[in-house]
Amino acid sequence: MAKVTISLDADLAIEVMLLAGTKSPQDAVELIVRDYLERGHRTEARTGNAADQDRLADRRSAPEEGR
Repeated sequence: MAKVTISLDADLAIEVMLLAGTKSPQDAVELIVRDYLERGHRTEARTGNAADQDRLADRRSAPEEGR
């Protein structure tokens, strides 16, 4: 698996570690990113994907015919 290196504010990393209950900043960030992705997938499963939302938004904004 490819790795990515990023820089974070130390206070931010410490706060995330405390909230996530991890012992390293890397573990905390990984946990949060995985959680974010899982939430996105669950949301997509319930509401459809982004393309569906665009299609539905176009339909809602169009005036109804015959009025």
